[in-house]
Amino acid sequence: MATSLLVAHSQKERPVPPTGPFYFLVAPPYFSEVAIRVAHSYMSIRQSALERSRRSDPTQGIRRMSSATNGTGSLAASTINRDQNDNPLLKTWTTPFGLPPFSEIEPRHFAPAFEAAMHAHAEDVRTIAENPEAPTFANTIAAMDRSFLPLERVADVFFNQVSTCATPDLQAIERDIAPALAAHSSTIFLNSKLYERIKALYDARAELDLTPEEARVLDRYNTWFIRAGAALGSKERERVAQIDRRLAELATQFNQNVLADEQSWHLPLMSDEDLAGLPPMARANARRAAKDLGLAGDNAHAITLGRSSVEGFLTFSDRRDLREAAFRAWIDRGAGGGATDNSETLAEIVRLRTEIARLKGYPSFADYVLADTMAKSPEAVRGLLDRVWPAAKKRAMEERDALAERARSEGGNFAIQPWDWRYYAERERKVRYDLDEGELRAYLKLDNVIAAAFDTAGRLFGLKFTELPDAPRFHPDVRVFEVTDKDGLHVAIFMADYFARSGKRSGAWMTDLRASHKLDGEPVRPIIVNVMNFSRGSDDEPTLISMDDARTLFHEFGHGLHGMLSDVTYPSVAGTKVARDFVELPSQLYEHWFGEPEVLGRFALHYQTGEPMPQSLIDKLKAAQQFNQGFATVEYTACALLDLEMHALEEQGLFQPAEFERDALDRIGMPGEIVMRHRLPHFTHITGGYAAGYYSYLWSEVMDADAFAAFKETGDIYNPDVAARLKSAIYAAGNSQDPHQAYIDFRGRPPEIDGLLEKRGLVNTESVG
Repeated sequence: MATSLLVAHSQKERPVPPTGPFYFLVAPPYFSEVAIRVAHSYMSIRQSALERSRRSDPTQGIRRMSSATNGTGSLAASTINRDQNDNPLLKTWTTPFGLPPFSEIEPRHFAPAFEAAMHAHAEDVRTIAENPEAPTFANTIAAMDRSFLPLERVADVFFNQVSTCATPDLQAIERDIAPALAAHSSTIFLNSKLYERIKALYDARAELDLTPEEARVLDRYNTWFIRAGAALGSKERERVAQIDRRLAELATQFNQNVLADEQSWHLPLMSDEDLAGLPPMARANARRAAKDLGLAGDNAHAITLGRSSVEGFLTFSDRRDLREAAFRAWIDRGAGGGATDNSETLAEIVRLRTEIARLKGYPSFADYVLADTMAKSPEAVRGLLDRVWPAAKKRAMEERDALAERARSEGGNFAIQPWDWRYYAERERKVRYDLDEGELRAYLKLDNVIAAAFDTAGRLFGLKFTELPDAPRFHPDVRVFEVTDKDGLHVAIFMADYFARSGKRSGAWMTDLRASHKLDGEPVRPIIVNVMNFSRGSDDEPTLISMDDARTLFHEFGHGLHGMLSDVTYPSVAGTKVARDFVELPSQLYEHWFGEPEVLGRFALHYQTGEPMPQSLIDKLKAAQQFNQGFATVEYTACALLDLEMHALEEQGLFQPAEFERDALDRIGMPGEIVMRHRLPHFTHITGGYAAGYYSYLWSEVMDADAFAAFKETGDIYNPDVAARLKSAIYAAGNSQDPHQAYIDFRGRPPEIDGLLEKRGLVNTESVG
């Protein structure tokens, strides 16, 4: 990786959900896909619109769920829509490769499909739990894996649609489906009869003659049920179920509030003076934003609170007053008072998490979460963060001094403030390394970067990508590819949705519409989706992207390969369904290849001349790869530390987020010139699956730096022997074995942190570098 995952403009730091069967149900509430998906699929309409849409037909079935479940999640038969034969979500899909028939699916289909799928799932689980035969792996564990598939199919399509093509109808359904799925999850994972069968198998596992994968799946089921609370008394289980439902509601509200603040603010730029310093691409994006907002005027431009918009403005705008206005709006999302203030919502979330951890026998929510990760404990996470923090802070202070000198040399008679940092860092980078963003973009045509990602996968894993222009797709922007192996055999379908648009949440992510498995002997191959938010090129020019965007594409494609190459029998351990602090390894590792001169020389071609990026420019990129890493590491690590400490509190009492944030930052000595990357009121990671888990990016970065060295040590970045180990141990194995052992199987030893510190320039902080 030529630069860190956590560079200032990175979008790929967004939470990446685990995918595959019952991803929305396993181990609630921390790893609940309900929470993850709700956190990612923000509502984009105001409360009045929500109330209007609730009165429309598409949500009638979902609203019936509240009464039908009677607080248990089990749907009464009378609630099931009787017209299932006309619902494409409930039919066998006869489309090419079994793709969802997107053109036939309408919002009105989702509520009855969820009802039917949840009812059928509840019946299947009841049959498994009440089976009079002695429990076996086949009639209990394999049967459970199979039971989730119909509900997964509906959920995959729905959450993909509401994330990429949101409408008021879909968003209203989402608001109601989150607590309904949480209630359904509780019925499954708090079922004491079902847990008794699983426990009986687990206790007798040594005599069952299981394959290694079967042993792992059994271990996972036993762990998931224990962590969900299945071994608790009936009163405690009832309280856990109540908390799970409430947490799903609160996560929805938290993220609605953040999105409402983002969408209700914009900064009009109506004169040439307002646009001073902005490069052509940033101006074009601001012009497009103004048009979307309906701003009048021949020179109307606007900055929004989308990360790419506001951070680009903070990087290039010469107008210090406007930078400050944009920055303050950015950091105050969820903290502005009024209806969208998240203080009380977050306080209740934290209090409920502490309660649920104590119910399950853990001193804190951090202890509960981390017990089922590679890190295992808050102490291990602190050990990593405490080693990085002092060096990062020291480097950041050196960077601050250099930026202050840069500002003084340009007539700035002021101390560096947070809204100055990106601006003067870019100017310092240009002077020090002669790097120009516009010059770089000219060599980064989107189609060429896509080709580079495909070519790298071909050289490493023998994959070939063939576009299918007539295949079903969920939006006209989407490109669909068949993935085949070196023998021409089908591996996966890959769907890529690259451009920003209205109704699509910001950021970048990977998901799937079908996970791979071999439950019935024959392999079921996956449908993998990558989603980005690149700005589309003009009519007369191709789409050109930044270096950070290119790494984002490689990052998400790395997640995609984790799903495409998955080669396991059981969907519960397929693809990206791995520990949170392991899931970023395949993605962050894949970023490394795009920074290699061999790849840049072949695919970084000037969009007008076709000439490759000159070696002099590649050398500048390499020289600048550690630039501003103190800042990047501090703004990230501060978030990770506060996330950990907030969830490590054993007694929440009257927890107040603003007071906690202020005091915690004072304790760690947060530099005043830097604001944490995500302040608590808009820290959607902690309502989206990363609670007490934001450290995971850094944990995985330790591994990815060490893992890529395995290739570099051979002198061949495509070394076939190393690539074969990488595929079998990491990309294909899913969660079929312990992640520590998986890494050792690939590398021959545990990962070492030195590569991370060296890559970030934190080993020797004598100079700014």
